[in-house]
Amino acid sequence: MDAGRRNLPQLLGEARRWFEEGLLAALEEGRSEQVSMTQLQLFAVLDDQGTTVSELARRMGVTRQTAHQAAHSLVAAGLLEQVPHPGSARQKLIRRTAAGRRAHEEATAMLEELERVLASRIGPDGVLALREILEKPWGRPPGRTTTGGQAT
Repeated sequence: MDAGRRNLPQLLGEARRWFEEGLLAALEEGRSEQVSMTQLQLFAVLDDQGTTVSELARRMGVTRQTAHQAAHSLVAAGLLEQVPHPGSARQKLIRRTAAGRRAHEEATAMLEELERVLASRIGPDGVLALREILEKPWGRPPGRTTTGGQAT
């Protein structure tokens, strides 16, 4: 690999940050309160019927404490609510409030606009190809075996 060439994870991370920064900028224009990247990520992985904090943390790739803090700051802002889990007396579900659903719809519209901007820059065929590639199943990443250290 060329010394100056960025690897694929770096490129994917930069692409994700492009969308996140564009979304944050658009949200900040219309709102007085600040939204963090973690809060945006939580909104993106939240199921419509609600999700436990543990599951949110797993989907986000963060600690349970980080997911809990992000969820409860959004509860305090009136965008999420905590409700009893129908299958467990000990667990709670985090779900969007009516205001949270409106905010989610706004964010979805903003992301669609960012995708249109990207299409104007790299071409609609480029965006379509990118989407098709990223939607293909990649399977599980290779792991290490105990015999000879070969990737499986």
